[in-house]
Amino acid sequence: MRNAKKAERLVQEGNDKSDAGDTPGAETAYRAALALAPGWSVPHYNLGLLCKYAGRWEESFDFNRRATELAPDDQGAWWNLGIAATALARWSEARRAWVECGVPDPGGSDPPNYGLRKTALRLDPDGAGEVVWGVRLDPARARLENIPLPTSAYRFDDIVLTDGAIQGERIVGERKYAVFNVLQRLVPSPMRTFVIELASVDDEAVGALETIARRMGGSAENWGATTHILCRDCSYGVAHSHDDEDAAPAHPHCGLALPDEGSARTAIDEWLASCDSADLVRWYDADTDSA
Repeated sequence: MRNAKKAERLVQEGNDKSDAGDTPGAETAYRAALALAPGWSVPHYNLGLLCKYAGRWEESFDFNRRATELAPDDQGAWWNLGIAATALARWSEARRAWVECGVPDPGGSDPPNYGLRKTALRLDPDGAGEVVWGVRLDPARARLENIPLPTSAYRFDDIVLTDGAIQGERIVGERKYAVFNVLQRLVPSPMRTFVIELASVDDEAVGALETIARRMGGSAENWGATTHILCRDCSYGVAHSHDDEDAAPAHPHCGLALPDEGSARTAIDEWLASCDSADLVRWYDADTDSA
């Protein structure tokens, strides 16, 4: 009984340290609680959670697996086990975790494709926090459908690992979409991001560029129409007010996703030759910033 009480105090200490941003201190407290109460699921779950956010997937998998053994009804532990299993490409364990969370196994080969709905994804949650659209392949994986902004480390068609907690929402028409934070890239896209700077935007011209890019296996989009800059609180749905708004860019920009500079040049040359309303100022590779 004495050890159990002390373990509870250590878990609370770990929670307080975690809330204060002291991750090493939180881990020390959780491990001390685990040593005192190895049959209690909570320290295992908390360490699994901590390791998840640190990208320590082997440890997160082991801690969450033990948590589910000790508390089979703990869906949070099952969900985090599924995320860790997905990060490690342990598909049979991931499938089992999703079944335990109430998501039927679709069958088929690995990696599985659950055919889930469109979703909003927050890239780099601790940084710029850009939100893009993607298609969920399973409860912890999604493929990016937008072209992330040139400052992003992510690319169109990346397959990413997502967290399970809903962090805000986006509304399109009358439909609400949950926002999920991205934990890391799982499968890099072969695409690069090219920036198309325009003097003015003509919908027909942008549509022509999109058609050419799709035909070449890539994508194009008008960032001016698809992007709305939000502060962090707005992105997470926290009510607050603004004193001013961000200034509009000097020129509108489009994103172009293609595998290399040669294919980008081919697409742009075809676009300029076939579309009289294409009002190009310059274009450049987002990675090298060279026109």
